[in-house]
Amino acid sequence: MTKPADATAFHDALIRPAAVAVIGASDDPGKTAGRAQKYLKKHGYTGRIYPINPGRETVQGDKAWPSIDALPEVPDHVYVCVGTGAVIGAVEACAAAGVPVVSILADGFSEAGPEGEARQQRLTEIARTSNTRILGPNSMGMVNCAEGIGLTVNAALDLDALVPGRLMGISQSGSIVGTLISRGEARGIGFSSIVSVGNEADLTVGDIGLAAVADPGIDAFVLFMETIRKPEALAAFAAAARAADKPIIVYKLGRSEMARELAVSHTGALVGSDAACDAFYRAHGMVRVDQFETLIEAPPLLMAEKLSATETGGHEIRRDKPVAVITTTGGGGAMVVDRLGAHGIEVAGGSPALRAGLAEKGVKLGAGKLTDVTLAGAHYDAMLAVLDAFVSSGDFSVVISTVGSSAQFRPENAVQPIIDVDKTVTPMAAFMVPEANRALRSLGAAGIAGFRTAESCAEAVRALLERRPPAPPPVMPPVQLPTGLLPGAQDESQSLAIMASLGIAAVETVVARSGAPVPEGLAYPVAAKVLSADVPHKTEAGGVVLNIPGPEALADAMARIEGSVTAMHPEAEIDGISIQPMTTGLAEALIGFTRDAEVGPVVTLAVGGIMAEIHGDAAVRLAPIDRAGALEMISEVKGLAPIRGYRGLPLGDLDALADAIVALSRLASTSGARVLEAEINPLIVRAEGEGVIAVDGLVVLGPDAI
Repeated sequence: MTKPADATAFHDALIRPAAVAVIGASDDPGKTAGRAQKYLKKHGYTGRIYPINPGRETVQGDKAWPSIDALPEVPDHVYVCVGTGAVIGAVEACAAAGVPVVSILADGFSEAGPEGEARQQRLTEIARTSNTRILGPNSMGMVNCAEGIGLTVNAALDLDALVPGRLMGISQSGSIVGTLISRGEARGIGFSSIVSVGNEADLTVGDIGLAAVADPGIDAFVLFMETIRKPEALAAFAAAARAADKPIIVYKLGRSEMARELAVSHTGALVGSDAACDAFYRAHGMVRVDQFETLIEAPPLLMAEKLSATETGGHEIRRDKPVAVITTTGGGGAMVVDRLGAHGIEVAGGSPALRAGLAEKGVKLGAGKLTDVTLAGAHYDAMLAVLDAFVSSGDFSVVISTVGSSAQFRPENAVQPIIDVDKTVTPMAAFMVPEANRALRSLGAAGIAGFRTAESCAEAVRALLERRPPAPPPVMPPVQLPTGLLPGAQDESQSLAIMASLGIAAVETVVARSGAPVPEGLAYPVAAKVLSADVPHKTEAGGVVLNIPGPEALADAMARIEGSVTAMHPEAEIDGISIQPMTTGLAEALIGFTRDAEVGPVVTLAVGGIMAEIHGDAAVRLAPIDRAGALEMISEVKGLAPIRGYRGLPLGDLDALADAIVALSRLASTSGARVLEAEINPLIVRAEGEGVIAVDGLVVLGPDAI
């Protein structure tokens, strides 16, 4: 059998099944295998429930069935709650019966070594060759809060009631399903549905999100992620969500230390998978946050903006305008201003005209950046007048209201105006300084972003201001590499030849063979470096000597290089010593290319030299990249500020640097060979108009090289 033409057709069966079955259902609602049936009943599921347990006549008061084949109908969604060894058979039976969606609770799959990998591969094969989609394994199931459908074993559903809302949560961690529900319930923040994807043997975060974008009951998505699987599906989800003006907010754990350990170049160690994931989210218009609370609190603020030109009812964010912070407590307001400043966000007070208009209404404000209405904030009318003046002025990108003790004891004075003010012109956020759950619940019910901490408030504003619609990837002609290359790390001479084939100028190099006389006609001073594909980090091996003044010193340096490298890498094959004139410029840069295990090809820019990894000051983008993107990368690297004209320093050739970044990024698509890693370190950046030149290079080719 083949999949339906519509790859999103499983959504209703997943989220709102009319009939469900639980394979392995327990009669004891306190046991894990008994919870799904218990929660379905507890929260008012109106569909048909089929507990499958061949050893019982009834399960929790419902008729028990011996197998899927014995049911009077094919259920829309089956939750498999049996042990690992029985999972494959249960799923095969479901696929044979034509069940649209099967969720699997059990572990013991890809995380459990080769045997587990084989079991998971079998699940993937079942999904690929049938019309059944598989959620999990290791899935805590699904909760439809809007319709009271709790097909899960997560104990958070012991809550008396689910809080419905318009957010969809998708989590790679099963326990986070309960965390989202419980934290949302405490704050009055509801969810439309929450899905635990587990190991993603078939359905991934991207697949589920893409299928849900068209759901009219969903306005935004919050994702809890540990890794990126099937990035093309996640990218398709992001594009569809952007077109529908439904923001995606991501909280992601973890860094891929394996990728860093396996990397040959500085670039691989410098980037790591986490930075590559950042680049992926940015490229596809998704918002990544660092604080878990922001994940839950930020959506109303991000939902205020409509990115589609044809959409109405949202704000066009004035990103060139400052943020206003209006506070009833100086200390609390200062907390927000401080955190905004840490993100580089400008804060400003009201204009003279705005303050004069409020003064006519009896509300006098100072001229500082922080708008403190301590006394006026104790009165509803005065606070409403201040908020209205700032929100309707059009002078600000966002207005933040920070409320002190009155939020806890008299929310009608300073919190109710936040709810009542017309926010058509400018979006608002609110930070409650004390523990004011009642106020936060009222803000949540009104669809206003309310924050418990200054940190999450500032991070959400930063996310809104940095959010951009995804740009289509540039179309680049494929790269044709030189012929005759073998897989593995290329030596410096071969690597620089590859860079030259991309149009990146390389320093003139003379190769001296071991034991041969010192070449004549060199322009001293020179640099000497070991030439060996087996020694990618030449400096660490004692394979580099700089500023060699003449022939005798060069002969001595060559001998020292060979001795040092041989001692440290006795297995290395030394092809000779490369000799280059010392090359100077205004700065040294590192540009690198690597294929990240999670997101694919990325390009990196950092300050060059042996300290690149220590500084960790890098800009990373998905590859390939266009010139505008390359110039944006240059603007992000703090260590390159001097060549951007900082404090009157001479400008470097930024256009030539950008061209080199673009050229290297084209290695994402090569003809005849697959480049795994490539790096120029250093790339000498000369004065404006004088270009750049590659001094040292490294290229690692995959096994399909010609």
